[in-house]
Amino acid sequence: MPPTLMTTISAEIEAHCGHRLLKCRRLAKGWTVARAVAAAHQLVETRGLAKVGLSERSWKDWEAGVLPSPDYQDLLCRLFATSPVQLGFARDYSPTAADGTSPLGSGNGLDGTLLEGKAASTSAGSRTLMEVEPTKRRDAVKLAGLAMAAPVAAAQILEQAATEAMEFTRQAEATSLGSGTLDHLDLAITEFNRAYSIKPPRAVFDAVMDYRRKVDRLMKAPHTHRQERELLTFAGWLSELLAWLAHDLGDARTGLAFATDALVHGQEAGHGQLCAWAMDAAASINLYERHPHKARLAVAKGLAEASARHPLTVRLHAQAARAAAADGDAEGFTTAFHAAEDAHRSLPTCAPRRFGMDVMPLADYALTSYPATSFIWLGQAEEARQHAERALATYKAAPKASRSPSREAIARIDLAMAHALSGAPEDAVALGHQALDSTRVVDSVRHRASDLTSFLTRRFPRRPEVEGLRDRLAALDANARRALPAAGPDA
Repeated sequence: MPPTLMTTISAEIEAHCGHRLLKCRRLAKGWTVARAVAAAHQLVETRGLAKVGLSERSWKDWEAGVLPSPDYQDLLCRLFATSPVQLGFARDYSPTAADGTSPLGSGNGLDGTLLEGKAASTSAGSRTLMEVEPTKRRDAVKLAGLAMAAPVAAAQILEQAATEAMEFTRQAEATSLGSGTLDHLDLAITEFNRAYSIKPPRAVFDAVMDYRRKVDRLMKAPHTHRQERELLTFAGWLSELLAWLAHDLGDARTGLAFATDALVHGQEAGHGQLCAWAMDAAASINLYERHPHKARLAVAKGLAEASARHPLTVRLHAQAARAAAADGDAEGFTTAFHAAEDAHRSLPTCAPRRFGMDVMPLADYALTSYPATSFIWLGQAEEARQHAERALATYKAAPKASRSPSREAIARIDLAMAHALSGAPEDAVALGHQALDSTRVVDSVRHRASDLTSFLTRRFPRRPEVEGLRDRLAALDANARRALPAAGPDA
């Protein structure tokens, strides 16, 4: 887009919508905040500039009126190929040749012609206002009782009101949060989510729980209304992660408590996507606790909050299919799974990211591994085998950052169950051992492995290879219990 056209579009947005100039420039480019932040990081990388820790939260602060540092002002000017004046960061006091005033003096970035047009429009509109406003103003003053006060008293009232207005402003801006606190929380939650699949759940749980307590203390200390919404969101994301970690540690009660906490904080923050992720966790936990009806209720709450064109919607429909299969409802499984497939076909080509990670693999996994488990519960061995093999192939093709050792282990157990249902215990036992070789044998893996060994023991009693797998799982369960503290995780 030519710079002059960009300036004109930005000016029109400012004139008609009243946004600050930085937001007008972004909207003129057709960017979301996330896209603008990504473009800034790309510019830094392309131009070899100094690395920055720019986040969506910081960008929104700037659009709300917070002045960026000089370094960030320079980056934004480079990004939009313009000056600080046209982004609202400075004023131009240089005179023009025509009338000795600056066309940018108002800081709105409009050229002289547009300024005249805007002034003419305001002047034309003011004639109508002049006919109506005096009567309304007198009525309003009478209602407030100000018209009955003597001139001196009225002046005192207005002076007191000015003092109160300043106090209102001071209280609205009062906060105990340091300038970098929210950015720090954003980075910390990102790192926790990256560590989730690669570090022991006990260690991650303790670290995340510590931050959840810190956020709770920050919420009880003075902060602005804008900061409150962000703190509610951070608290919700931490609780959503704690729900999964508690589930991995084998404590369903704690996991469901944190899932509920994440839902409530997401609702208070008006963050529908957070609510949907929280209910995804609740659905999984309830399924492992053999409460498919509760899982279905959680899915319904999540779908009410999730965007129709988000990979999470695919996952939630697949969760509903899995819950129906666990309930023995073959028709309900088919309906929900077709809904998941339809949602997957409508996903955008550019998938959203969650804490810097691509969430599309989660949708792909839900369409392969979830039905594999479902077909096992429905007793359909061949369909289970096909989907389990696809799930393993999906994991192998996924980027390293998106790999999940525990989910891959569960896919191997699903494939083992399919072989067991088909009457091939040797293959089932071999796959069971491969699953237990995983670097992350959490409670859900051991839970599914227990289903496998129980089925093999019933179907193929006194087979030494089956007893060997069962003994290995028993040893892993004993080690896991010893690794936990005497009391359950602090909820």
